[in-house]
Amino acid sequence: METLNYKKDVEYSGFSSSPDEKHDAAPAYTDSDRLSLGPDMTEFNSLGFWTRNGLTLESFKRRKGPVGSLNATMKPRHLHMIAIGGSIGAGLFVGSGSALSNGGPAALLLAFGIIGIMIFNVVYALGELAVVFPVSGGFYTYSTRFIDPSWGFAMGWNYVFQWAIVLPLELTVAGLTVEYWQSGVSVGVWITVFWAILIFINIFGTLGYAEEEFWSSLLKLCAIVIFMIIGIVLCAGGGPAGGRYDEHWGARTFYNPGAFANGFKGVCAVFVTAAFAFSGTELVGLAAAEAANPAKALPGAIKQVFWRITLFYVLALLFVGLLVPYTDERLLGSGLSDSQASPFVIAAKDAGLIGFDSFMNVVILVSVISIGNSGVYGGSRTLTALAEQGYAPKFFAYIDKSGRPLFSVIFILAFSPIAYVGLSASGEVVFAWLLALSGLAALFTWGSICLSHIRFRKAWKYHGHTLDEIPFKAIFGVYGSWVGLTFIFLVLVAQFAVALYPLGGDPPSAEAFFQAYLALPVVLAFWIGGYFWKRSGWLRTRQMDVNTNRRVVDWDRVNGEKARVAAMPAWRRILHLLF
Repeated sequence: METLNYKKDVEYSGFSSSPDEKHDAAPAYTDSDRLSLGPDMTEFNSLGFWTRNGLTLESFKRRKGPVGSLNATMKPRHLHMIAIGGSIGAGLFVGSGSALSNGGPAALLLAFGIIGIMIFNVVYALGELAVVFPVSGGFYTYSTRFIDPSWGFAMGWNYVFQWAIVLPLELTVAGLTVEYWQSGVSVGVWITVFWAILIFINIFGTLGYAEEEFWSSLLKLCAIVIFMIIGIVLCAGGGPAGGRYDEHWGARTFYNPGAFANGFKGVCAVFVTAAFAFSGTELVGLAAAEAANPAKALPGAIKQVFWRITLFYVLALLFVGLLVPYTDERLLGSGLSDSQASPFVIAAKDAGLIGFDSFMNVVILVSVISIGNSGVYGGSRTLTALAEQGYAPKFFAYIDKSGRPLFSVIFILAFSPIAYVGLSASGEVVFAWLLALSGLAALFTWGSICLSHIRFRKAWKYHGHTLDEIPFKAIFGVYGSWVGLTFIFLVLVAQFAVALYPLGGDPPSAEAFFQAYLALPVVLAFWIGGYFWKRSGWLRTRQMDVNTNRRVVDWDRVNGEKARVAAMPAWRRILHLLF
């Protein structure tokens, strides 16, 4: 059987496939170029300022050129901040409260650390794939190309609906967060306000998303750094006189009430919260398709993930566990919707630092709006890619002159009114089921990225290529992807156990099980639907196409950079590896 072409209507030839191989017919592309028909940036740059930014009626007209011609206007600073702080939101700031209550401080660190190791390998695998194949739609397209077109269909639609459901959830959380100040205004009014803000941001397309993420990520990171500095002072007994932390506090919460709550089952219960908190990390790979120079910017952005995991998750949660005991009754209302149950806010209140609890609440508010905006971006770009490949109605491939996937953005934003359902008497039940739909969805996406990377490396070798031909390689190679895939499987098993036997000793029930594991039957339904749509199954190694849409690499530049790094002192090489 012949190799399956990823895009049968787009064929390429004459590229330099290795550092030593030069073809006379090779086009004069460099690292900053993408081996695709690409966006017609000449037309875009010739437009007026207001049209380029989506502020005229002319901007809504269809862009000329090939299907899928998104803008390539995102800058390295945007990618770096999306990587390091883009997905920090309610999962960390609010959801960590329920995780602390269910598992205790040690379980919090253990679960987030394990998920962090998993994410580290997932993002590096994604970085390698995205540098070699910089295609719009990212993760789902790699599943289609290296695993199974039916599974790619499932992963694409699963990702679209994951973000479509997260959007109204985040709008609801944003509305409830304002209630911290007892404004007296209906939550429904705040939902409408924040919905309008998201619409306004998305009028500006790619740069609207990128700039919002840059500044909101900067605020989130600064807030976490401030919290950790204050945490050090409080643990050392430097709190206000007469307050809770006016004497040496240390690690007393690890001894009384203890490091673990609910034993092993408590640890298992924290995994899903940790996975939800890391959701969106993979967006840096999706955004790379709209970067001006992804081959240069993406590797640097990928390296920032290590610091986000170690500094802004694990260390921040260490201080949360040190300052707030898991028996604190204020944590009992903690889910993803009640910012008053945030351990960050609770610690600020207990410290007696006037205004700091309100500051943290503002950060939470900005964070949930940021995640909602990420949902619109991630869902719309994936839906557009699905339409380009014939996995969704073709009108979703419509891209206007300002570079917005117009109908895909409208489709995702149209899910926002679901947030109003939360205002009804049964709203809490609806909220729980929506959360169940999105809770585990990210794990399937991450598992597919790891498996795609493993399969890509196998096909790469089968077709006669060497690792030297890959410009950016995952730091732990295929072994890292196996570690990530194994951890994902173990987390799914742990969540299955908690779904069958919930915390608190409640007897097993179908409702409790599906509220914890609803994502699995949804993914399976998409997979079956994809099979009947495409009539294709698991790809054999010889069927995997490793050439189409592959980036042309300027190996003189790459080898020159490697030589420059090799000539550095050891300490500089370590810094280059980490940053």
